[in-house]
Amino acid sequence: MRCGFFKRLLISTLVSSCFIASSTYAESNDRRKEIAGVMDSVIRPLMQEYRIPGMAVAVIVNGESYSYNYGVASLKTRQPITDKTLFEIGSASKTFTATLASYAQVKGNLALSDSASKYLPSLRGSHFDKVSLLNLGTHTAGGLPLQVPDAIHNDDQLMDYFRQWTPSYAAGTYRVYSNPSIGMLGMIAARSMNEPFDNAIEKKLFPMLGITHSYINVPTDQMKDYAQGYTKQGAPIRLSAGALSSEAYGIKASAPDMIRFVAANMQMIKIDSDLQRAINGTHTGYFKAGEITQDLIWEQYPYPVELKTLLAGNSDAMAYQATKATEIIPPLQPQANALINKTGSTNGFATYVAFVPAQKLGIVMLANKNYPIAQRVTAAYQILTRLGPQVGPKD
Repeated sequence: MRCGFFKRLLISTLVSSCFIASSTYAESNDRRKEIAGVMDSVIRPLMQEYRIPGMAVAVIVNGESYSYNYGVASLKTRQPITDKTLFEIGSASKTFTATLASYAQVKGNLALSDSASKYLPSLRGSHFDKVSLLNLGTHTAGGLPLQVPDAIHNDDQLMDYFRQWTPSYAAGTYRVYSNPSIGMLGMIAARSMNEPFDNAIEKKLFPMLGITHSYINVPTDQMKDYAQGYTKQGAPIRLSAGALSSEAYGIKASAPDMIRFVAANMQMIKIDSDLQRAINGTHTGYFKAGEITQDLIWEQYPYPVELKTLLAGNSDAMAYQATKATEIIPPLQPQANALINKTGSTNGFATYVAFVPAQKLGIVMLANKNYPIAQRVTAAYQILTRLGPQVGPKD
């Protein structure tokens, strides 16, 4: 009798387990289809309107990751976008540079409060004596230009340019978006770790994050995965390396790697504790400029947030004009109830990354054509609002 009872109990347990597993699978499959419907309704019209050859979009919803691929990596070969397709992520690369600098601080290699000239002896006695590493990472150095001047091709020329640079504003008073600014921070962070910058990212930071198919310098045997980029006019183009390009806009990444980075930023995956501290530190709010709370490269907004606020913070004015900055004293500690974002562009590619830690909600949009930032932000907002209703009021 006891044997028969346990046999019936075992069969009942197995049947129940199979039912639960089947139900869980069905629910997961239904959720994926639901998200796919939301994606298709936003992404397909966007691609059609701007004639975007291909896009990879990955989202985190309720802590679960989903990825969706659209179109082709090349109009010539018609190779489809896959999870391995590499996209130039432009200035979204800066978030990795900021993470490296924050990690160097956690490890005691540098302090963000130090002056830039402390780590670059050739700049001692220059205006960089009064520019901190934090200023470099928050675009508040005093008016560094958007781009490194075209005439600069090597480190000697770059240091000579920096020595002669004269600020337009006192450090910490205006936000002026700048590639040379974050570029110098990346250079200093890598030197403080006794590593070339490219190695510090590709051989140290990426492996620590579990990022396996993203590069600054795409290996020859991976070039097959490198999407062809297209200008706004539809001409084929790819990034050409220049002074501080690696530090400011040089990464080529896959969507799965980028959404993993977003997951790390929301403390969803297990990584080295010092690196997690460093990532969390990049979410500290240091300055208020316009609608933006300026973190270490990342830009954040109180949550929930309206679309018009995100559009203002990601406007051309914020990219190309000086904006009065007010230092936050003491700095704003990392906020879970915030939408944190970063755009990225090269001549042939477009990127947008946004996430809300409190909701375990995030998105990465990668495209192999440069199209307007406002449309990226709007599309992402529409998707996040429909997948996570608390993102903000529908307007």
